[in-house]
Amino acid sequence: MKIHKMVVAAVLAVGTVGMSLPVTAPAAVGIDIDIGPPAPRAEAPPAPRAGFVWAPGYWEWRGNRHFWVGGHWMRERRGFHWVPAHWNQRGPHWHFVPGRWER
Repeated sequence: MKIHKMVVAAVLAVGTVGMSLPVTAPAAVGIDIDIGPPAPRAEAPPAPRAGFVWAPGYWEWRGNRHFWVGGHWMRERRGFHWVPAHWNQRGPHWHFVPGRWER
């Protein structure tokens, strides 16, 4: 019986600690580099598809160079529009902004 009480006390303690931890949303990861991306590749978007949105291609930084990620279809989200992934120059640095849905 003593072991049973210790197990119950341990479970309650763990549950209490777990409930007191802050709940956080996933954070977007930004990338800052000193090498600007090449010019975007010319991609002819395919014909429109009902219920889908075309996400254009973009340059992604992998290790020590840029790699092209081709465009692709995504299921639309009503009330939102797609903001494509892009790079912003900040002084001598380049900051990657992942694509995202906005209202």
